[in-house]
Amino acid sequence: MSVDIGIIGLAKSGKTTIFNALTRGKASTESLTPNIGITKVPEPRLQMLADMLHPKRVVPAETRYIDIGASIKGMAKEQAISGPLLNLLSPVEALINVVRAFTDDRIPHVEGSLNVERDMANIDLELAFSDLAILERRLETINIFLKGAKQSERQGLLHEQELLNKLKANLEKEVPIREQGLTPDETRAIANYQFLSAKPLLVVVNIGEDQLPQASSLEAELSSRYLRPKCRLITLCCKLEMELTQLDNSDAEAFRAELGIKESGLDRTIRASYELLGLISFFSIASDEVKAWSIQNGTNALKAAGKIHSDMERGFIRAEVISYDDLMKCSSLAEARKKGLLRLEGKSYIVQDGDVITFLFNV
Repeated sequence: MSVDIGIIGLAKSGKTTIFNALTRGKASTESLTPNIGITKVPEPRLQMLADMLHPKRVVPAETRYIDIGASIKGMAKEQAISGPLLNLLSPVEALINVVRAFTDDRIPHVEGSLNVERDMANIDLELAFSDLAILERRLETINIFLKGAKQSERQGLLHEQELLNKLKANLEKEVPIREQGLTPDETRAIANYQFLSAKPLLVVVNIGEDQLPQASSLEAELSSRYLRPKCRLITLCCKLEMELTQLDNSDAEAFRAELGIKESGLDRTIRASYELLGLISFFSIASDEVKAWSIQNGTNALKAAGKIHSDMERGFIRAEVISYDDLMKCSSLAEARKKGLLRLEGKSYIVQDGDVITFLFNV
């Protein structure tokens, strides 16, 4: 199962360019149709495990990127982000907002001038308008239901109404839902609405190649001013990153080294996205296959087993666990077992980043 991330932004900001960079795709940057692509999550530890264990199959975790193509500017205010567009964005786990900072006279900026903070604020407003439309429709429905509700149903409807009114009031003050400090219970209560402004947001400031020497300082300056809950900001030269994906890995790395770029755009984006979402990786060993999985930090062994297959969760017996670092100190699993480094853990064990796990189950 992949991690789904939506790519949004103003027209001509570089949405499809970064989509191509992240997925090694060749989608037309002139098209307004949505693009969907899957990329393998870079995970050096997976290859090290494969070199040690020699499995028949090595399966990395995946991230699916959804580039909506069209700009959402003005769409939400007039009619809410609706139809196929909302269907694409609602299920994603996080959003990437691509904001233009590069200069190119051949590509006029839709607002007439470059202003990164203005463009970030504009997209925040569009997401808020979309959520307000959903809230208003649901509040109208609750009012109708309350007129004929039984006493046993009224309390739940009134609680929902109170929470939605609170969200609405804050959105009208331009406070995204992700920044409203909701309790865990409130977060669970609104999960099914899939509000866009509640999703973690990675802002990718799309710079030109001439801005690469100032990339770090620009990122630090903007990050300090845009420090918000569940938000991260990075700078990338999306056009360059897209072009580098057309080279083989060694040539691309050499080119990055010449330009002083220490990490690929894919690596940076994945790492920032994982941090935003609170994701960690664990590795399963089964049926001569080593596979990487992405789970929420704090997930127990039972739920991690269910990530692989519902039968594993239903028939869970125990998990045989060793940390990646401990396994790397050994020449094989057999030696790790001999040294007593393999542990047997139960359902409530909290999986740690880098755990290598064999799940034992019976259905």
